[in-house]
Amino acid sequence: MLMSNRNKVAKLHYLPNGFRMLSSGDHVLCAVSGEQIALEDLRYWSVENQEPYATAEISAQAHLSDGK
Repeated sequence: MLMSNRNKVAKLHYLPNGFRMLSSGDHVLCAVSGEQIALEDLRYWSVENQEPYATAEISAQAHLSDGK
């Protein structure tokens, strides 16, 4: 029986220029908003905090709230 990756949260390791899949899935959840982000649409994340963000604005907010 084949396992489907549809509607399954992927676990990723975020790198400076990409990410590595640790467990398969088709999306991740934004660390701030909880919004589903399809892997093909994932553009913003924090390498230091190892978390994804849905938009550039959310990414900037998260970065500023870290006190950096």
